[in-house]
Amino acid sequence: MPGFEIFGDEERKEVLDVLDTGILFRYNFDQVRSGHWKAGSFEKELTEKLDVGYCHLCSSGTAALSIALASCGIGAGDEVIVPPFTFVATFEAVLLAGATPVFADIDETLCLNPEAVKKAISPKTKAVVPVHMCGAMAQIDRLKNICDRKGVTLIEDACQSLGSTFEGKAIGSFGKAGCFSFDFVKTITCAEGGAVISNYEAVYKTADAYSDHGHDHIGNDRGLEDHLILGGNYRISELNAAVGLAQLRKLDKILELQRANKKVIKDAMAAFPDVTFRKLPDEAGDSATFLSFFMPDEDTTRATAKALSEAGVDGCFYWYDNNWHYIRQWGHLKKMAVAARLPMMLLDNFPDYGRLELPASDAIMGRAISMQIKLSWSQEAIEQRIEKICGVLKSI
Repeated sequence: MPGFEIFGDEERKEVLDVLDTGILFRYNFDQVRSGHWKAGSFEKELTEKLDVGYCHLCSSGTAALSIALASCGIGAGDEVIVPPFTFVATFEAVLLAGATPVFADIDETLCLNPEAVKKAISPKTKAVVPVHMCGAMAQIDRLKNICDRKGVTLIEDACQSLGSTFEGKAIGSFGKAGCFSFDFVKTITCAEGGAVISNYEAVYKTADAYSDHGHDHIGNDRGLEDHLILGGNYRISELNAAVGLAQLRKLDKILELQRANKKVIKDAMAAFPDVTFRKLPDEAGDSATFLSFFMPDEDTTRATAKALSEAGVDGCFYWYDNNWHYIRQWGHLKKMAVAARLPMMLLDNFPDYGRLELPASDAIMGRAISMQIKLSWSQEAIEQRIEKICGVLKSI
């Protein structure tokens, strides 16, 4: 990752198709677009790739989360269980839907702990949003079972894990809806883009309308379309979709490269007894965008992260101190620093996130480092990287 490492003539061709017609808008203008429907083509091909019933392309992964929540009927007064290790967009989408994020601990999958989810479910819980972090999967079978038994909606945030599978089934396709991001540093990129997938026609139809001011998209005259529901503007442009379409056709190659590069590095690191690796519910289904590992304690982990950086091993993330991906540094959430009052603030039992403690998650994240796996590494570069990593681990 990311897909921009292998931009080429394929992306240029798809973009030029759009520029040649002059139709950058994803809807209508049928007569002058010369049969080019890049967003529609992307949706069709992603549906086939992931073996799902429906796909709606939108402007970002954040938009996908907002669309999915709305399309599954999640809104004001509802509680939504989310993990503390994720990109901030996950809880932002819940807040902007009018719902309340409820944080449950992660486990060594770096995703939601099913046992913690069980304890967090309340009469107000309407959804659980597991986030498949850093290219691999949560214990999605157990989480789905819990949601099914409790009558709670499962919505998957798979924004970081396109191409990941569990027992041969695409991550993102286990819940009522699944969300993907195609921003500039994702496995495939549109520069900005996202998608909602579902096997439920009603979810898809709502998503399709909600993301475009309620348009029903029936016929070829936009002005004569009916407005089914209130919505917003989460549309993607044909230019962004064109880039993503070319990238999607490279996904198998991307996954092959990532998995091969990750394996040789992981095999080398496995020789060090103090290094343990992230738990993978299905190792064969790992998309391999990151190699995540644990050191024995926080002090050793900090020293390792610092030494890797000093040795020139780039792309290593100590998430425990990260501003955007772990709750420990989310001061704006803890203080509820908002531009305008949110529906949640009207609740009598308005949660105080500043007092929230998640020691089990802290204990895991304090020992975790994730190493980005790149597509563009040469064999020589990988060998040099392994030499530097092993040098650091020996010194530590």
